[in-house]
Amino acid sequence: MLSGENQKNPVKIGLLGCGTVGSGVVLLLRENGEHIAQRLGRNITIAKVLDKDFEKVKQLGVDPNIITSDFQQILNDPEIEIIVEVMGGIEPARSFILEALRNGKNVVTANKDLIAQSGRELFATAQQFQRDLYFEASVGGGIPVIAALKQSLAANKIESVSGIVNGTTNYILSKMSRDGEDYQFALSEAQRLGYAEADPSSDVGGHDAARKISILASIAFGARVTYSDVFVEGIEKISALDISYGNELGYVLKLLAIAKLDNDEIDVRVHPAFIPSHHPLAAVGEVFNGILIQGNFVGDIMLYGRGAGQRPTASAIVSDVMEVARNIQYGDTGRISCTCYADLKIKAFSDTHSKYYIRLLAQDKPGVLAGIAGAFGRNLVSLASVIQKRNYQEKAEIVLVTHTVREGNIQTALQELIGMDIVAEISNVIRVEGEDGR
Repeated sequence: MLSGENQKNPVKIGLLGCGTVGSGVVLLLRENGEHIAQRLGRNITIAKVLDKDFEKVKQLGVDPNIITSDFQQILNDPEIEIIVEVMGGIEPARSFILEALRNGKNVVTANKDLIAQSGRELFATAQQFQRDLYFEASVGGGIPVIAALKQSLAANKIESVSGIVNGTTNYILSKMSRDGEDYQFALSEAQRLGYAEADPSSDVGGHDAARKISILASIAFGARVTYSDVFVEGIEKISALDISYGNELGYVLKLLAIAKLDNDEIDVRVHPAFIPSHHPLAAVGEVFNGILIQGNFVGDIMLYGRGAGQRPTASAIVSDVMEVARNIQYGDTGRISCTCYADLKIKAFSDTHSKYYIRLLAQDKPGVLAGIAGAFGRNLVSLASVIQKRNYQEKAEIVLVTHTVREGNIQTALQELIGMDIVAEISNVIRVEGEDGR
């Protein structure tokens, strides 16, 4: 049982936004409130909700007297110790968070776009005013990857973080692989089920994953990595045929977010990639996320779970609120400040290395394979396998897989092939990752 003092002295929060995620916070506190209070030693109550749609918020059972459209009512309430930002977008979320920190409030946010774009400014302000800024829900939904990197694995030098961090694209690729459907059909199905937005470009274009991996890379390597540092390639050009051919070769296709420390340079990118069917991430299907972390002492760790959605995201947010409340109780806010201390360069994408799957159409006549092999050889690209698949439009369809080569070399070789009369089309180029299990 809680003491009378703790029942009368709850942790009061101001909730900015009561859409899908914000309403999840309301529901979680209502459903698990007693359990949370027993663990924390204090109740958590919502003192104010900022939202323009009063009727929508009231339908959640929220007291109409605590709903406001004026942020200043939250900012100037001395009893509100923690502000939870789940509005999304850059503005006014950025300004609200900065004002809150400067006015002695602690902040919990789920805003990956804002953290990826303005993290330096936000964390510097939190450190200046010795306030907490927690953001577990910004990456991986309910998967505790931020806490793992900042605390549980803090003794390690992190060598790589990679994984599937976007459920929309993972659902689409899983459906294409399982049912042999083309990209457009799988996307339409994802939209029908609510897994993809009406405008899916941020997800399918890889931009959502790029923001998330920039956050993870910053924490993992102790160096500021921004969204603009990430090479991004989406899944729009992936065909069911490529997935089928990859399966024949023992591969599964995923949209991977990759961050590696390579000779004091950060290799950070998002793109479709074939991985071996026995790879740990190959079994991560549907809307689930999976994140692999490699530390120099702990070895390989994999985190798996739902990377988005109302309930998983609310779980991460309220857990952050509980941690901040403990810090307040012991006068210890601001103890885990920004961990970006290293001055590391971003590796030029042309200098990264992968294996490659290449599908092309070429003239079906003697000497063609020798000509193609010659173009690769001149550009220091070594071929692991060459398979002629079928005749298509009076051309031979050829699938090649390279050994590990430099990105710049493969691109130069492809440009040479495009200029050759014997090559009608470069149909697709997909990187191959993870054959070392990572």
